[in-house]
Amino acid sequence: MTPTQIILDCDPGHDDAIALLLALASPELDLLGVTTVSGNQTLEKTTANALRVLEFVGREDVPVAAGADRPLVRERFVASYVHGETGLDGPALPPPTGSPVEAHAVSFLAETLLAAPRPVTLIPTGPLTNVSLLLSLHPDAAARIDHIVLMGGAIAEGNVTPAAEFNIWADPEAAQRVFSSGLDVTMIGLDVTHQALLTPAHAERLRRAGRVGTLVGELFDFYHRFHHETYGFPGSPVHDAVAVAHVARPGLVETSDRAVVVDRGGELSRGRTYVDLWRRTDWPVNAHVGTGIDADAFLELLLERISSFDA
Repeated sequence: MTPTQIILDCDPGHDDAIALLLALASPELDLLGVTTVSGNQTLEKTTANALRVLEFVGREDVPVAAGADRPLVRERFVASYVHGETGLDGPALPPPTGSPVEAHAVSFLAETLLAAPRPVTLIPTGPLTNVSLLLSLHPDAAARIDHIVLMGGAIAEGNVTPAAEFNIWADPEAAQRVFSSGLDVTMIGLDVTHQALLTPAHAERLRRAGRVGTLVGELFDFYHRFHHETYGFPGSPVHDAVAVAHVARPGLVETSDRAVVVDRGGELSRGRTYVDLWRRTDWPVNAHVGTGIDADAFLELLLERISSFDA
């Protein structure tokens, strides 16, 4: 089987780091590069974190390109209250020895898409600023995208405000441009990711697998504190890894074709994804919206693939 060519556009972040490891460990996927954006932490830190994770598993061959350091029109906001001052607090990961490529992430995306022998799947797991700029500045390259599978949004809940998920809230103008692009878009939102929780028992199993599993276990330890204290969850959602898993293993996530509109208004509703779940409007259908997940199969896939680094 020919692997699906992907580019991961991310803001590492604990769950982004685990998503990156899952992509690297999945033979169904061919990771062409990683682009970074400001989100969970500043661009400088998210870029360093992508490099640190790749170097930890000896994958310096995967290019990293730094992108937008702020949203299109909003003030920058980072989620240090979840991910710590480095964006990957917890494990003692050394600083990166390598550097990102010289090209800006948007230029890298355009060049990679145009050079690819077949259409590419783009997996954005942070604010959608880079993707929005690609659509605006390089429509010819954007047309080469086979599928966008994004982690963001929700049908009925929020995690940065009562109404909104962080990635969409951080840059709602960029998100609306993506949803209205006419491209094939899948939304993996909180309704799905909150159904599949990585637990302390899973983390212990990973630690027993070896060096990379121990890294993920240490990431979990820090990341889980927030989810336990805030939500009382018995585990933590690994949001971004669900988007990668959906591409690697179609069928894990159940989707419904629905219309999605992003609220770009004031603070009370900013970033809310209005999903016309019951078809109450005449809005055009523009996304495959995640509604359910085989949580056990996802978690088993994640543990198996992360453990394979040390096999």
